[in-house]
Parts: sequence; structure tokens; C-alpha cells
Amino acid sequence: MSQISILSTKTLSDEQRQVFLDADFDLLEQDFIEIKNNLFDLDKINTNLIFSSQNAVISLMEQNGWEALKTKPVFCVGIKTKELLEANGFTVDVYLDYASELAEIITLIYNQESYTFFSGNLRKETLPQALKDAGITFNEIEVYQTTLAPFKISDQENFDGILFFSPSAVESYLSNNKIKKEFCFCIGSTTAAALEEKKIKNIIIPEVPTIEEVILEVIQHYTPMPEEGN
Repeated sequence: MSQISILSTKTLSDEQRQVFLDADFDLLEQDFIEIKNNLFDLDKINTNLIFSSQNAVISLMEQNGWEALKTKPVFCVGIKTKELLEANGFTVDVYLDYASELAEIITLIYNQESYTFFSGNLRKETLPQALKDAGITFNEIEVYQTTLAPFKISDQENFDGILFFSPSAVESYLSNNKIKKEFCFCIGSTTAAALEEKKIKNIIIPEVPTIEEVILEVIQHYTPMPEEGN
């Protein structure tokens, strides 16, 4: 069996990269999006905080006086976002894997509360629109900007699988490259939907939307199952 070749559309951590090395996979990493944190004021913050990404948490912690917000309850999207918040002293009251799920919980159960949503410039309308439709008091602060960083992959490169971690990365990749027969491993359904809109198939999504789970899906997909009796 020839060596499996994987493209990651973002730079992985040392630990994440090591998983591929241990499996003897060939790995190419290229950042197809760039994140820039904004400066913003913390003088109009409501009772509860909402984060839909780790990027928003990181940007907040670059602002002067962010520590004063640690007393406020937090609602967030994603287990990694929750872990980052709690590691820095926040109390996460509710977390779910997707913004649509969080929107449903807030509108059904916590609709009498007020919120400040720390978001990025390319965030989906799902969460803020749900809050508006439900008449919930909230404001939104754009705390970081995502820009596309298109890159042309050499025609000599052939990959078995491509890792995608956001709809923006899908858009950036497809601006200069085509997906042929590669399997696309997506961190979640929103990222997968960006591929499906382009009529791309061979999409695999882990049950839990984390980078580590995406990597595990890749390893399991390309590692032969042992024959029965061996």
C-alpha cells in the first residue's frame, strides 16, 4: 500500500501533526485563511456572554480589562471553546456543538436574559437571527476578522484526503484548486455544507466537531481493519 497523502487547510499543532507522523502518513499543511484580532471597547456588555469560536475568546483576552468579564455566565459553541474559556477562569453555563443548537436552547429556555455575542466578520446569521426573531435583548461585537488566503497547490501534488475546518477555508481552497476524487474530512456540518453547495461528494464528518476528531476519522478511514481471526 502506497503512503497516504493528506492536505490540511490549516497549520496543525505539534501534537496533531504527530498523529499523522506516527501513522506514516504524508502531510502537507497550508493556511487558507488568516485571522486578525480587532481592538474593541468593553463598556457595553450585557449579562451573559456568547462565544462561537476559540478565535473570539483569544481576541477578548487581548483587550484591556477583559478579566472583569469572568464573573458573567457564558454560552458557547464547541467543546474546545468551552475548555479555553474555563482554562482562563470563565464559567460556561451552556455549550453545544453547533450555533443552531445553541440558538434553540437560548430561545426556548433562556429567552428572558440579555447577551453580548463576540463574533467574527464571517459568522453565519444563524445565531443572531434566531435571537432577533425571538425578541431577545442582545448586542454583537465583531472581535476578529477572517480573510481568505488562497494558495495554488502544485499540479504535481496528489492527495488522498483534504482536511477542512471552516466554510471560509473551503471557499479559499476552491478559488485556486479543484477537488477531484479526494475524500474531504470536515470539522462539522456547516463546513460540509459549503462543499455540498459545490456538488462535491466523498465528505466525512466526525460525530464531535473538533480537530482531533477529524484527524481520528482520517486515520480510521485509511487504516485497514484487521481480518477476523488474526
